[in-house]
Amino acid sequence: MTSATDPHPHPETETGTAASTDRPPSAPPAAPPDKAPRWSLPALLAILALAGVLYGWNLSGNSLNSFYSAAIYSGTQSWKAWFFGSLDAGNFLTVDKPPFALMVMGLSCRVFGFGTWQMMAPEIAAALGTIWILHASVKRYFGHVAAAVAALVLALTPITVAINRDNNPDTLLVLLMVGGAALALRAVRTDRLLPLIGSAVLFGLAFNTKMLQGYIALPAVFAVYVYASRLGWRKKAVNLALAAVALAVSSFWWATAVSLVPADDRPYIGGSTDGSAWNLIMGYNGLGRVLGGEGNGGGGGGGGSFAGTAGIGRMFNDVLGGQISWLIPFALLSLAAGLVLCGRAPRTDPTRAALALWGGWLVLHYLTFAMAEGTMHPYYTTALAPGIAALCGGGGVMLWRAFRGRDARWSWVLPTGLAVTGVWAVVLLRRATGWNTWLWPVVGVVMVLAIVGLFVFRTAASGTRLRLLRVSVAAALVAALAGPTAYAASPAFSATTGGMGGTNPTAGPSTGGGTGGPGGGRGGFAGGGPGGEMPGVTRQGSGQAGGELPGGNGGGNGQMQPGGGTGELPQGGAPGGANGEFPGGGTAPGGTDTDAGTGTGTTRGGPGGGGGMGGSLDSALISYLEKHQDGAKWLLAVSNSQSAGQLILSTHKPVISMWGFTGSDRAMTLARLKELVKNGELHYIQLGGGGMGGNSTLNQEITTWVQKNGTAVKASDYGTTASTGSTSQTTTSTIYRLDPSDVT
Repeated sequence: MTSATDPHPHPETETGTAASTDRPPSAPPAAPPDKAPRWSLPALLAILALAGVLYGWNLSGNSLNSFYSAAIYSGTQSWKAWFFGSLDAGNFLTVDKPPFALMVMGLSCRVFGFGTWQMMAPEIAAALGTIWILHASVKRYFGHVAAAVAALVLALTPITVAINRDNNPDTLLVLLMVGGAALALRAVRTDRLLPLIGSAVLFGLAFNTKMLQGYIALPAVFAVYVYASRLGWRKKAVNLALAAVALAVSSFWWATAVSLVPADDRPYIGGSTDGSAWNLIMGYNGLGRVLGGEGNGGGGGGGGSFAGTAGIGRMFNDVLGGQISWLIPFALLSLAAGLVLCGRAPRTDPTRAALALWGGWLVLHYLTFAMAEGTMHPYYTTALAPGIAALCGGGGVMLWRAFRGRDARWSWVLPTGLAVTGVWAVVLLRRATGWNTWLWPVVGVVMVLAIVGLFVFRTAASGTRLRLLRVSVAAALVAALAGPTAYAASPAFSATTGGMGGTNPTAGPSTGGGTGGPGGGRGGFAGGGPGGEMPGVTRQGSGQAGGELPGGNGGGNGQMQPGGGTGELPQGGAPGGANGEFPGGGTAPGGTDTDAGTGTGTTRGGPGGGGGMGGSLDSALISYLEKHQDGAKWLLAVSNSQSAGQLILSTHKPVISMWGFTGSDRAMTLARLKELVKNGELHYIQLGGGGMGGNSTLNQEITTWVQKNGTAVKASDYGTTASTGSTSQTTTSTIYRLDPSDVT
C-alpha cells in the first residue's frame, strides 16, 4: 500500500487513489512493487503471442534475402564457410558482414535441415527475446504499465516487423544491443561488475553481427555508467577497464582469427578493398557508412538513395516516415519532460539513468542514420525502435503522473504529445494514397475524443468518472498505435506491400519517391512501388534510369542489370522448384534465353531464396553447366553476389561472385582466374556485355583474356532455341568455357 507522502508511489496505483494528486510532479516514478499485478504477465504473453504471429505468419511464402540464404546454405556444407561467412561453399568470397548472425542461423539449419523455418526460427526467437528483455528492464525502473506499453510499441513498430520476417542480421543485432543496455542499467543499479562485463560482451557480439553499427549506443552506456554509478571514481575506472578488455575480446576475436589465416588459405573478405577483415571494419562497415565512399553510395547516391537524402529530417521522409517515425515526437517529448520531472533527484537516481540511456540510444541512432552519406537501407532504422518504445512507456507514465498532479502547467504536456502524435499519424496515413483511406479519419476522431476525455475527467478519483478516464487513456493508446499496427500487419497478411522481399524489407504501402518531411529530400526507393525507384531500375515506359546500382548499369523497361548482367527484377520471390516456383509461393524471374548463354531464363532452386537482385539463368543452361562441370570446384563465376546467391540456392553448388555485393570488390584478379582455370577448379565464367562492375582495370583484363582464350557457350549447345517474346534488353551476358589448356 502506497502512502500519500511516499515520494516513489507505484504507477499502477495512481489512478485509483487521491494520493496521486498530492504528489509533486517532479518526483520520479517508483521501482515496481514486490508482487506484480495479476494482469502483468498475461499482458506480456499476449504481446509476445501477437508478435509471434506478425513475425511468423505465412513465413514460408516470404521472400528472404538470397545473399544471406546462400551463405547460410554454404555454411551447412562447409565448416570453413560457416566460420568465415562465405557466400559459397568453395570459399572464394565472404558476405560483406561479420558472420555471427549467419553462424546462429547456420547451426539451426545444420541441426534441422536447410529451409525457411529452420533458418528463421532463431531470428523469431531473438525478436521475441528482445521484447522480453525490454519489458523486464522498463518494468524495473518505470513499473508494469510502462513495461507493457514499451513491449507493445516495440512489437508493432512496422520496420521491426518487416525485418524480423527476414534473414538479415539486424534482428539479432538489436537483441544483443538491448541485452547490453539492460545489463548496463543493472550494473549502475547494483554496482556489480558482472553485469557490466556481460554488457560489454553483448555489445562485442553485436559488433560481430554488423560491426560499428553495434557500437552506436555505447557512448550513452558509458556516460550513464560514469555519471550515475554510486562507486568511487577509482573503482569505476577499474571496472570500465575490465569491461573494455571484455569488449575488445568479444569484438575482435573473429577479425583477429581471420588475419592469422594466410590470405591464400582464406576467402576474400567481401566489402573490403584488400581482402582483410580490418579494412572491412574501418571502411565499408565503419566510417564508410556515415561518410560515404567506395562501395557505400556516398553523397546520397547509390545505396544511400534507398532511404532518401541524408538530412536531419530523414526519419520523417516518404520512405522512412511510415516505417519508424510514428512515435518519435512523443518519445522525444517524453525524454525531455521526464528529465525535467526527475528534478533534483540524486545523481545516482536509477530512473534518470534509465531515461538518459534510452534517450541517448534514440538520439545517437537517429543522428547516425539521418546524417549517413553511405548505404542506408530503411530496415537499419529498426535499431531506433527499442529507444522509442522504452521512452514511450517509461516517459509516458511519467507524463501521466504529472498530468494527474496538482500543477496545472503539467496538465498540458501529455495531451500536447498525444495531439502531435495524432496529427503526425494522419499525415503519414494520408501519404499512402488509396490505402485504407478510412483509417486516418478514425484515428483523428478517436484521438480528439480521447484528449477531450483526459481533460474532462483529469481529477477523477473513483466511480464512473475514473472509468471514463481510463477509457480515454485506452482510446489515446489505440489511436496512437492504429497506424503503425496497420503497417505492421501488412507483411504477414497482405499480398501486396511496399517491401521488396528480403533485399530491402519494408512494411505497409509504397510511399517513396516524393518529398516528405523536413530535410527528408527525395524518397528514393520504398520497395519499388509507384513513385519509388530502385537504383539500377527504371519504371515501365519511363525511358530513364532511376539511378545505377553500384557496379552495375541502369536498365530500361523496368529491368535491372547489376554488374552488367541481365534479367528482370524479381517481383515475388526466389528461384524455386522444377517449374521455377518457390515452395512458399514465390516465383523466379522469368524469360527465355537468347543465343550464347544469355542469363535471362528461369532457374531451378530450393528453399531459402528470394529477394535477389541479379539476373538468372535458363534451367536448360544450368543443367548443361552441371553436366559439364567436369570435377571443377565451382560451377560458374558471375559478376555479383546477388546472382551468385540465387544460383547457389538453385543448384546447391558453389558459384563464384567475382565482385561482391556492390560490384566493387577486387576479389577476382586475372592471375587468380588463371590459377583457378589451370588447376581445373573453374571452367565457366559469365561476362556481361555492358561491363561487370568492380575495378575497371581488372574487368577489362579479365574480359579481354576470357574472350580471347575461352569458348562461348551457345544456346544450341544445351538445346534451347533463340528467345521469343522476351523483354527488350540493353545488355546481354555470355557464358565462356575455359580449360587448363587455355592458360598460357
